[in-house]
Amino acid sequence: MHRFLLRGIIIAFSIIPFCSATFAQELKAEVSLSTPKLQTTDPVVFKTLEQDLRDFLNAERWTDDEYRPYERIECNFQVNITGELGNNTYSADIAFKAIRPVYGSDYKTVLVNHVDRDVIFKYLEFQPMVNGSDFFKDNLSAVFSFYAHLIIGLDAESFTPEGGYEHFLVAQNILNQVPTAISDSDKGWGSVGKRNNRYWIIENLLSPRFLPFREAWYNYHRKCLDMLFINPGLSLQTLVEALAQVEKTNASYPNTIGILMFLTAKSEEVVDIMVNGSKAQRTATYDIMRKLDPANNAKYSALRN
Repeated sequence: MHRFLLRGIIIAFSIIPFCSATFAQELKAEVSLSTPKLQTTDPVVFKTLEQDLRDFLNAERWTDDEYRPYERIECNFQVNITGELGNNTYSADIAFKAIRPVYGSDYKTVLVNHVDRDVIFKYLEFQPMVNGSDFFKDNLSAVFSFYAHLIIGLDAESFTPEGGYEHFLVAQNILNQVPTAISDSDKGWGSVGKRNNRYWIIENLLSPRFLPFREAWYNYHRKCLDMLFINPGLSLQTLVEALAQVEKTNASYPNTIGILMFLTAKSEEVVDIMVNGSKAQRTATYDIMRKLDPANNAKYSALRN
């Protein structure tokens, strides 16, 4: 079944009984901006930037799919200006989080919760932001276009097997269009150095070695979370199997940002869900999670009781 159609069915039955024929953009984004190290720039410039980013994410059409207002993906971005580099150029950390509703409940699961550090961008007040899906205009537009498609892709992949593939390809295209002069200053676009940046996020998601992870991502959301209130026993077993697929991915492609992002978003949720599992399910989950996340072994101790 088409990702969009399936998504519409799930949300329509789980959230509201009636809907209008009005269509909307894909994202329902909140944006906040802070300037703890502000020294010279007029604070009004940053208030304008905050509104520009909010309007850009919420008003832009990122796909050809028709989203109804209640289907928009909830997300928030926190932009922390860390430096003024001169010539209207700034460094910033961008923290963002996106959530997805779970069928048959009022619970919402975190899709991604990530911080992109040391983004470098140039901004003049009132400069228009442009969808970077097809061409590069400026780094600020490119970074937020990249993350818009990443969020939409992760959401789509949680409803349909490989449903996020086309969005991940667009994100990769955005990355490939970044000029060398920009990627030399904003290290988030490059393959050299840190392996937790934009380059490696999309490399992971499109790597053949990550196919078991992407299958697990779908099963985790659609066959476990969405079915948890219908068939809890089968759903919990599906969770164990999905985590085993994540572990399989980690074994063949260790220490990746993709696995780290999964753990950041899901580790506490896994424990909260699996404490209701059988002893065998809890033990299997504990064994997998301590291999995936040995530094936080204590977090999973509740599964041993």
